Amino acid sequence: MNKNIDLGIFISRIAIGFPMLVYGISKLIHGVGFIEDLVIEKGFPSFFAYGVFVGEIIAPVMIIAGFRIRLAGLAFAFNCFTAICLAQTGNIFRLNEFGGWAAELLVIYMLTGLSFLFTGAGKYAVSTKNKWD
Repeated sequence: MNKNIDLGIFISRIAIGFPMLVYGISKLIHGVGFIEDLVIEKGFPSFFAYGVFVGEIIAPVMIIAGFRIRLAGLAFAFNCFTAICLAQTGNIFRLNEFGGWAAELLVIYMLTGLSFLFTGAGKYAVSTKNKWD
């Protein structure tokens, strides 16, 4: 079977971008109060909580579309790293009720965002000519 790396990257973009976009839409509907509380608790200004919209709406849309995916992947990974630091530090060395790593989903999202930084979007993308594509 021939390798089709571009199709694999495209499928990965959808598989990672769409679920995170759902999280972002939920925050648009229900607000970012929980995140705002966490940000304040860590000593940062409350408006930092609204940065979640960059990582959970703007970056996923860019990832799915394949537009400036290297930049979007970096923002996406930073968003996930921030979420780990704010809300999941207690789960870093913990297993969930099924025996899996409690922080695994956010770490998978973060590492996939970093992979997009290094791979780009592939040829099935809205934009392919810029250094951030």
